[in-house]
Amino acid sequence: MTLHIDPDALALFNRAHSQPAQDAVASLTACLQRAPGFGPAYVNLANLLRRFGMLAPAKAMAEAALALLPGDAAALLCLAAILHDSADFEGAAALYQRLLAADPNHAGALSSLGSSLQAMGRLAEALPCHARAVALAPQDADIHYNYADALLAAGDFAAGWPEYEWRWRRTHAPRHGLGPAWRGADLAGRTILLHAEQGFGDTLQFARYAPLAAARGGRVVLAVQPALVRLMRGLPGVASVAAQGDALPPCDVHCPLMSLPLAFGTRLDTVPAAVPYLAPDPDLVARWTARIPAEGRLRVGLVWAGSAHPHADGISVFDRRRSMPLAALAPLRSVADVQWISLQTGNPAAELRGAHAGLAILDPGPFEDFADTAALVATLDLVIAVDTAVAHLAGALGRPVWVLSRIDACWRWLAGRDDSPWYPTLRLYRQTQPLAWGPVVDRVRDDLAAASARFQSR
Repeated sequence: MTLHIDPDALALFNRAHSQPAQDAVASLTACLQRAPGFGPAYVNLANLLRRFGMLAPAKAMAEAALALLPGDAAALLCLAAILHDSADFEGAAALYQRLLAADPNHAGALSSLGSSLQAMGRLAEALPCHARAVALAPQDADIHYNYADALLAAGDFAAGWPEYEWRWRRTHAPRHGLGPAWRGADLAGRTILLHAEQGFGDTLQFARYAPLAAARGGRVVLAVQPALVRLMRGLPGVASVAAQGDALPPCDVHCPLMSLPLAFGTRLDTVPAAVPYLAPDPDLVARWTARIPAEGRLRVGLVWAGSAHPHADGISVFDRRRSMPLAALAPLRSVADVQWISLQTGNPAAELRGAHAGLAILDPGPFEDFADTAALVATLDLVIAVDTAVAHLAGALGRPVWVLSRIDACWRWLAGRDDSPWYPTLRLYRQTQPLAWGPVVDRVRDDLAAASARFQSR
């Protein structure tokens, strides 16, 4: 039976395609008020709500679409993506498999199935899905990017780093226009610009390559986020450090920081892992030592949440999976002789002013930038953090750090390991079930009790 759509509803549906996201939501909502049986409008509205991290209403819209359009590929893909974002990886995988039963050559479904299988820890099953998706859609940058994620998580750096370069061809990738790209040749006195491209943690992790570029004869100019400028000025081999957005000096070649492993041909057994490669300012260390004197207890810094980046599509959803409420750390209060110090920034730091797990946590106040955070971390015995920039900072400083990782861990932590080739002082505590922090915190509690006892017996 043909569904006759109200012309005004159809006009609203078509208008939404060319509108900013917020306006498109309004248009699609109005469209559905006029034509409540119009399945494609539900699909489009669900996809927009998903972008805003509004997963519950997005799921309702996608389910309504699928009820109207049983077996429709767009509706199945939409609902599956929402389930994946909600950490229902098994449910997402089942929908992708349902679509593939009808269309075995659907490259997008294969790639997304690979990502859901990987999130469940089934990497050996995920890799063939990604490989087949790439073979079916060799020019699709998002599919290549998903394959890169899986290859790097598997430790196959030889294949993973070249695939990871497809990130620059994705529709939302930034355009830098900085001239010739450097891919590892001898620099012979030329000036090379190394520039940050993603988050703080990525910059902290891959800044380790700057001294290696200098060792190849380059005059290294580093462009990083403003909050990292002061800290990075102490990085060996760097001639100057600029803030992103500032005027940059002329350079002969450039390289994004996260392309440096490709330029240096990094493999799992050649990761440049010597730490510390960052050092705090001694004057700042002295200042923080004076502000927070030692009390003869194990000094532990805490970070329980990341940054949601509300203006970046999809990041808030990812942040919910890697973050926890401070109250989830309640089991740690049973550990004796620990001096708790908050390293938390952003909105989650406000939890310190309410009920906070019964821990007596010292709030040292706002940090000016990462140079301040580094100086305070240098005075601590241990950092316990979810997967955030502070975990990378502690690792780069060579300080002991325990990372509480979501089950669908970032590729950089590899699969099936509780250590890291990138940071010798880092230990991973992984979820075994989606969103289940309780068992993770219990393991941390037990190990922390042993560490505290060792500290007291020194």
